[in-house]
Amino acid sequence: MTFRASILSLYPEMFPGPLGTSLAGRALERGDWELALHQIRDHATDRHRSVDDTPAGGGAGMVLRADILALAIDAASPADDTRPRLLMSPRGRPLDQARVRDLAQGPGAVIVCGRFEGIDQRVIEARGLEEVSIGDYILSGGELAAMVLLDAVVRLLPGVMGNAESGALESFETGLLEHPHYTRPREFEGRTIPDILTSGDHARIDRWRREEAERLTRERRPDLWQRFTDS
Repeated sequence: MTFRASILSLYPEMFPGPLGTSLAGRALERGDWELALHQIRDHATDRHRSVDDTPAGGGAGMVLRADILALAIDAASPADDTRPRLLMSPRGRPLDQARVRDLAQGPGAVIVCGRFEGIDQRVIEARGLEEVSIGDYILSGGELAAMVLLDAVVRLLPGVMGNAESGALESFETGLLEHPHYTRPREFEGRTIPDILTSGDHARIDRWRREEAERLTRERRPDLWQRFTDS
């Protein structure tokens, strides 16, 4: 089963962008995943190709119309499409590694990239859009957020990473931040690799890495540490 991503955007030319390079780009070339781009404006019904209008009740900005976006979604994702429909939105549920893993194990995703002040609530409800946030800040649109989501997902697809263990030991996969890493040279500007990492004692190395991961999580992400200790 090939992971299929469909992007709905007013600026589809932004893609694949960084998704066309490195791991994701090579995987795209191999056919490990597919990327389809859909211009929302193609479904406008007037000669000006209008997709937005003023907010009901007044206020600043413009709102993406429900009828236009619904047409775009229906064209990209027919009724028998089992892929989740995602809307990149700052008010959505924060994206985490558990959700990334769930998506990577599925058939793909239909991703709506919002613009303007927002999109009409009625199309969110009518088309079952799941709102997803990548952080507590505002972007100009959902395109960069969609790239972040897809980069996180694609790297977990079978065969994309050369060593599957690389993904299993990273931050958030175990509920902890990742331990520090070192490599050659043995000494750098007076700083040396911890002796334990060159001892050859793999049990002690594993214990050191676990202790360091716990220490970093306690110091830098007390919210994650609390969640980890409560589980």
